[in-house]
Amino acid sequence: MRPDGLWHPRLLHILAAAGHTDLIVVADPGLPIPPGVETVDLVWRRGEPPILPVVEAIRAELVVERLIVAKEAPDTFFPEAKRIPHEQLKHLTRQARVIVRTGEATPYANVVLRAGVPF
Repeated sequence: MRPDGLWHPRLLHILAAAGHTDLIVVADPGLPIPPGVETVDLVWRRGEPPILPVVEAIRAELVVERLIVAKEAPDTFFPEAKRIPHEQLKHLTRQARVIVRTGEATPYANVVLRAGVPF
């Protein structure tokens, strides 16, 4: 058993196998899941788990070179992220390695993490 960090076996496996430019999407429960894209479903009730701690836990396990969020998301939602229209973000999810569903109930609470390299 790991002493800290993520404990979800499937999510850890996916993150360990991720390569440069792979897309990991962390989403609210309302984001449509494109056919063929794997889903790790963490949601167990409205608001649980919230998106921010899930993203923080993933970022502790993965080199992330870019964050992408919808223009429609609140301004305080990952202020360092690139912003694109929500429809474009939904289209981008078709290329995702995985979509991690949270219980976040904030509108447009979806973030695309693009994997980087540690050098």
